[in-house]
Amino acid sequence: MSGRILGTTKIIGVMGFPVSHSLSPVMHNAAIAAMGMDYVYVSLPIPVEQLPTAIAGLKAIQSVQGFNLTIPHKVDVMPLLDEVLPIAKAVGAVNTVKRVGDRWVGTNTDVAGFLNPLKQLNCDWENMPALILGSGGAAKAVVAACLELGCSVIHVVGRDPKKMKKFHGAMTIQLHDYNLRVHPWTSIPHLLEVAGIVINATPIGMASDPNTPISEAEMNLLPDHAIAYDLIYTPRPTKFLQIAAARGLKAIDGLEMLINQGAIGLEFWLDQPVPIEIMRQALLQHLA
Repeated sequence: MSGRILGTTKIIGVMGFPVSHSLSPVMHNAAIAAMGMDYVYVSLPIPVEQLPTAIAGLKAIQSVQGFNLTIPHKVDVMPLLDEVLPIAKAVGAVNTVKRVGDRWVGTNTDVAGFLNPLKQLNCDWENMPALILGSGGAAKAVVAACLELGCSVIHVVGRDPKKMKKFHGAMTIQLHDYNLRVHPWTSIPHLLEVAGIVINATPIGMASDPNTPISEAEMNLLPDHAIAYDLIYTPRPTKFLQIAAARGLKAIDGLEMLINQGAIGLEFWLDQPVPIEIMRQALLQHLA
């Protein structure tokens, strides 16, 4: 925010449950202050059953200009919006919503945010099968990103067979991808043996959760050239990435994805370029 809250101050924020761990307010308010904008970015803890009420209520508050969505709302919010842009329709998940007049318009900035750290690597993606842990809204964006990278095969694992079948059907239709394969969680060990990149798109290991989606023994099954990518950015590093680093693998956390998707979202709301380096430094200082 610009330094003070006025009667004219506009509100944006992040909606999730839980959401108190979110670093989004830190980076967005740093950028807003640097730009001298009359905005403030806040956390919006909304339980799943209250999501429809919250979306309608925020629309009635004219100072609310938009919001991000995180676990568990990225998919469930879609039918509650007035318009969903093509990228979000293709992915099947919304993470950013903007007020346009009296309408809520949703998009997805996760795909671009996820890709940025990977595009800087010199990898032969066509020969690096992807293994995605989880099948929620974040996983849908990761599937789209892996397609853009050119991964020849994309494996997704989950615990609920019905949800996995639904996930596969929806993603195949939306992205016209016939190299997408879904598996039960018990398939992880043999999939790790051939994976070029493994992505944690679950909340396992987030905040105070000490667990990891795959064990140290399972991490040892990965090829030496493999990449471990955790969408979680707090704690830093997660146990998942600690194990990967100890194994000697390239480990990427969710901080750069957070920064990049956040900058794209802030530009979407403000209709002007934003200082991404200020956002990055604000987060690094906060986490130091």
